[in-house]
Amino acid sequence: MHGYSRLGNPRAAGSPPSSPRCRHGRNKNAGGRGPKQSIVEKVVVLLISVVFKRRGVLLFAPLLYISGMLLYMGSVSFDVVSLKNAVVVVRKRSPPGSLYRSPQVFQKLWPYMQAESNHTHNFLMTVWNSKVHQVWKPCISKDTPKEGNVGTALPQSNGLFIIEANGGLNQQRLSICDAVAVAGLLNATLLIPIFHLNSVWRDSRGKCWPLLRVYVKRDSMILKRSCFDNARELPGDILERFDNNISNIVNLRVKGWSSPAYYLQKVLPKLEKMGAVRIAPFSNRLAHAVPSNVQRLRCLANFEALRFSNSIRILADKMVDRMIKSSSHSGGKYVSVHLRFEEDMVAFSCCEYDGGEEEKREMDIARERGWRGKFRRRGRVIRPGANRVDGKCPLTPLEVGMMLRGMGFDNTTSVYIAAGKIYKAEKYMAPLKQMFPRLEMKDTLATAEELAPFQIGCS
Repeated sequence: MHGYSRLGNPRAAGSPPSSPRCRHGRNKNAGGRGPKQSIVEKVVVLLISVVFKRRGVLLFAPLLYISGMLLYMGSVSFDVVSLKNAVVVVRKRSPPGSLYRSPQVFQKLWPYMQAESNHTHNFLMTVWNSKVHQVWKPCISKDTPKEGNVGTALPQSNGLFIIEANGGLNQQRLSICDAVAVAGLLNATLLIPIFHLNSVWRDSRGKCWPLLRVYVKRDSMILKRSCFDNARELPGDILERFDNNISNIVNLRVKGWSSPAYYLQKVLPKLEKMGAVRIAPFSNRLAHAVPSNVQRLRCLANFEALRFSNSIRILADKMVDRMIKSSSHSGGKYVSVHLRFEEDMVAFSCCEYDGGEEEKREMDIARERGWRGKFRRRGRVIRPGANRVDGKCPLTPLEVGMMLRGMGFDNTTSVYIAAGKIYKAEKYMAPLKQMFPRLEMKDTLATAEELAPFQIGCS
């Protein structure tokens, strides 16, 4: 029996008493509560409940994406805790592939390379297979006219297209070929009055390139051969129009690898309006994939019109002959590799190798010297680990050597290294010479006297 409580009952007087079973359960929970949930458990329960709601998923998805990107970019990584002599050691764990570990890999592979050298067939002897050549086609046909009909009047030019060629000789050559294609596309007169100084060639006056202007009409080109030295000054009427100051000619900021459509839509109207535009510098300012008529102009400039100066070609022929003679054991066959491991290349890549703090300081100085604040702009974040994971780091000479050995070239292969001054050459070139003892460079094939004229420009 349940009597009336003198203390009062919040239930209405007419309501029946609660079930003993329900009261028993409530009393059990009230009197003997289980352990309290921790904050972490409450957060987990809350997140799970949010995820299973439709709106919660939409709110939670961006958070998951951002967290994943932070982990991928290397800014967040897990700490690894281990016990060493009863002492807890905490160390940072880097994302896979974000560190330069090629020297360690080489030490493990070197014994196998030595063992295989005397038991494998050198890939050098079969690499020049005629079947491979059959799939290579020239970008211009043999019947392509090298010059247009000189008697045919050219269409009136839309104006002067002025560029500045920068970089080494290869980069300058590519810039000129791209500029020829753009000039043809815009029906403009190409003028290159300035060559940026290069640390190797020091050719500010373009003596290395005996080419002055390129005029383009439909499918033909007329090249007026002269030295760029004669075109250092702009035509007088153009200079007068811009107050005798080339800086007054608008310098268009064109993004790298721009399409032909961009030049027609953005550059051509300004060229027609002002009569002259310039793009400085012009390196890598035209896309690789372009229509066939634009690519054809590139090819004509590269393979038909543009030539190195006589001094470069004469020395190059001598060096090739010497390389063939030094490769007599393999029938005059050798491998030529263009290493891109100069200091400026390493600095621009924003990658880290195994030089520690000294390397970081050197690269910061090189970036500031070459690009003046570009890498210190607000919002610019340098992530060496992410660059390496993405495959954007220049291969070291060691990595190039391991790649060649992996392709099947053994230690009897003659290798010519075409490159500028290798960054810390004594350190990074040693393993490459260890893998390929028959290694040559320009300063081993040519004498100091032969190379001396090119230290102050092309003669």
